[in-house]
Amino acid sequence: MNAFEVAAAAAVFGAAGFAGAFVARRICDGVAPFADGPPPGRSSVGLLVACAGAAGVVEGLRGAAVPELILAAVLCCALVGIWYSDVRCGIVPDVFTLVPLALVAVLAVVAREWTPIASAAIVFVPFALAAWASRGRGMGWGDVKLVALGGAVLGVEAAVLAFGVACAAAVIVALARKRRHEPLAFAPYLVAAIALPLAVGVPR
Repeated sequence: MNAFEVAAAAAVFGAAGFAGAFVARRICDGVAPFADGPPPGRSSVGLLVACAGAAGVVEGLRGAAVPELILAAVLCCALVGIWYSDVRCGIVPDVFTLVPLALVAVLAVVAREWTPIASAAIVFVPFALAAWASRGRGMGWGDVKLVALGGAVLGVEAAVLAFGVACAAAVIVALARKRRHEPLAFAPYLVAAIALPLAVGVPR
């Protein structure tokens, strides 16, 4: 891609990130944080949009085809929305997980490529068991759906490694905080675990 196309990709991804934050804010405006959830926090929309734009630059420089760019922009929108929502009100809205997951599944079926669907299912199971065992407290069901999305876009091996690092990072941060017994917003760790491998081009 030339410089104009890279800039256009950055603008599209930045707009996708802003859309994700905007929708997330609208959703959170009507949601009261759960009493046993993480305390409400604040996310910098500008920083999230800048990260989304940087992802667009990476995809543009990589020379991704238009369908891949569209899917990546949708995923970027969803990940920004998830980060904002979980920090702001402790939820992971289904619109940000199930819609892109359904899109990935449809594309996989059309292409007769079953790996994304199988990867989502394989990664989903242990996290679902954790959510069931903890009754949604240690691991929320929104996080489980996000994990399934990550498995679909990363593949099993990369997803297991990325989510293992995310869990370790969350534990370290929880231990380092002065308020160790407060719930921690876990989705941002999972979002980073999905976004960073995609940014560096980890093979599926």
